[in-house]
Amino acid sequence: MRTGKTDCGLLYAVKKSGTAVGYCSLSIRCGTRDEEGFHSGIAHFTEHALFKGTARKSARVINNYLDRLGGELNAFTTKEEIVLHAIVLGEDTFKAAALLLELATSPTFPKEEIETERGVVAEEIRSAKDSPADDIYDAFEGACFEGHPLGSPILGTVASTRKITSKELARFCAAHFHPGRMALTVVAGEDEARLEKKVLQLAGKTFGTAPAPAAPSPRVLVPAPFRTFDVTADKRNHEVNAILGGMAPSLADGPRRFAAILLANILGGPASNSLLNDLLRERNGWVYGVECSYAQYADAGLVAVSLGCERQNLDKCLRGVDDVIRKMQENLLSDRQLRAAKKQLLGQLAIASESGESQCLSMGKSLLSFGRVATDSEQRAAVEAVTAEDLRDLAGSIFDPGRRSRMVYL
Repeated sequence: MRTGKTDCGLLYAVKKSGTAVGYCSLSIRCGTRDEEGFHSGIAHFTEHALFKGTARKSARVINNYLDRLGGELNAFTTKEEIVLHAIVLGEDTFKAAALLLELATSPTFPKEEIETERGVVAEEIRSAKDSPADDIYDAFEGACFEGHPLGSPILGTVASTRKITSKELARFCAAHFHPGRMALTVVAGEDEARLEKKVLQLAGKTFGTAPAPAAPSPRVLVPAPFRTFDVTADKRNHEVNAILGGMAPSLADGPRRFAAILLANILGGPASNSLLNDLLRERNGWVYGVECSYAQYADAGLVAVSLGCERQNLDKCLRGVDDVIRKMQENLLSDRQLRAAKKQLLGQLAIASESGESQCLSMGKSLLSFGRVATDSEQRAAVEAVTAEDLRDLAGSIFDPGRRSRMVYL
């Protein structure tokens, strides 16, 4: 892998793959938490609107550009980033990369296209509300971070998106879409020196060769509020949904962050032998699915256990979750259990790293978060450094009965 920063401030990373497919992504440090002074949901609306026309391409041309090459073009918005990414044949990788940069640097936001897309975004918001599992997580995270920039919903509301105009979209991009806030990553089958040379050429063509303009003000990081609650709402859903959790290490908290990753994986990771899945689904059949997620942000983190079950099983599920967590808080994993948990996580990370798309997206996230991409050996060392005491202490702090929060949708 090769990484660096261009004269204009654009971060980049390139990696050689062993396939005929090329992957590229453009990650922009601009998400929902950066919407102060704008209508709620504008970051997500911007992600949609970028595809509606540039100074050189119409929306129709953009939609067909990679399709004609047999490729895929996509995007997503998080609390902290907007990410554009593409998959194409290796020979077309830099056609795709050039398109991503064009979308981000010369959008035109045609009024008629924006009006059409407004309806698409509204339907996406309504669709999310129709999914109880998604709806409760958004509400839970919003309540945990109430009063903090991380508390805003990514999609915004139907009412707020109705107020977003082409001029506001242009103003939002002007405020945040700066090369110093961007990371371009490429995973393709060429030699890394050639990939790096092409990235530098593309950056020069897009931004010019003059020294980087004055960087925008850095994102203001403020401590997340410490807030606990226990809320039950009657949604009259067929399935009951519940979520509980607490504040966790941020991206800046290196060693404890890897302990939180391992803890979440042990409790409710994707494997069928995770503690909560084994108890609630495999042994008792009380749930279809249960998971423990770990959301990591620049200045905060959130570990949450979420599940869906029939109403008559809710109390049994909640008691089961409490029992599993309490054992993690009171007892140390044995050496054998700890080794097995680490091997499982490392195996999952290794399998995920075989995906060129996952690599590309992960590289972009790392560049924006840390200014570098950790090597596989560094990640392995960080996981191996986690101790049984680390896991016990973290379980104690995150799920402390006096500090954790819970939300139930009946």
